[in-house]
Amino acid sequence: MTGASGYVASQMLGEMRRRYDMRLVDVKDTDRDGRKVKGVTVADLSSPDRSAYRALFDGVDTVVHLGYRHPGRPGESSESVPPIERFDVEFSNIQMAQNVYRCAFEAGCRRVVMASSNHAADWYEHALVHRRLKELVSPADLPLSDNFYGWAKASYELLGFVYACGQLGRQLEVVQVRIGAPRDVAGSFYEAARPDSAEGPSMIANFKRDLGAHISERDIRQLFFRAIETQEIRNGDGVPWLVVYGISGNTRAFWSLESARRVLGYQPEDDTEIKYADDIRRLLTGPDGPPGRVGV
Repeated sequence: MTGASGYVASQMLGEMRRRYDMRLVDVKDTDRDGRKVKGVTVADLSSPDRSAYRALFDGVDTVVHLGYRHPGRPGESSESVPPIERFDVEFSNIQMAQNVYRCAFEAGCRRVVMASSNHAADWYEHALVHRRLKELVSPADLPLSDNFYGWAKASYELLGFVYACGQLGRQLEVVQVRIGAPRDVAGSFYEAARPDSAEGPSMIANFKRDLGAHISERDIRQLFFRAIETQEIRNGDGVPWLVVYGISGNTRAFWSLESARRVLGYQPEDDTEIKYADDIRRLLTGPDGPPGRVGV
């Protein structure tokens, strides 16, 4: 597992340690709170010198790639970096994905499970879904993003196809998980959300959006377990390359779970409509709450 000290890894690592023999890699061996993450090997997989870390892939069956270089300086919010300035750092993330694929390929690994993102196709959401011009985005839709972060994630996906199709000498199996919103949907951020406040409308819109995009901890674990363990992921053309959306079974979902359910047998256990029912009742169905989806 790369990015093993990160937030998404923290949601899965405990159960994964019990389930698999793990080799953990990250650029640091502490989490966001400065706590040591046991067993992490410190390595920069974005470095062009693959000889420095190639041996980490030896004897590995499956690589789960969660590693990511954030825009901006250490300790600086990525939001402080203007969108047009993010190309270079995202290009380095594409290089890191290439290094992971290349090392996994050369080491004889069976599969790479890549942390892609819903942003790989977020133009549909921004331009169509919230304007009610499109109801559901499918993994089969052409990946179109309106930002460099999403462009890079789409690039991971297409780069993975090169390794999966067999033209390089063998087929490296690749699963792309377009992770949705893995953080808590409700909480203190939404406590002050009121339509008549300065930030209320945008906060309410974010709340509605995340009700469709959320993935719970037990669902993200199940999805990654199935992405690792499902034996047959080849498509109709015989290519072991799969794109799935990573969300819970949300009533307000606007991304399709069809490929995750059909190919991986994913059966999400959570639905934000139930999990956050009290928050929905307070923020969306009370006397001041605007009902409906994001654009309503």
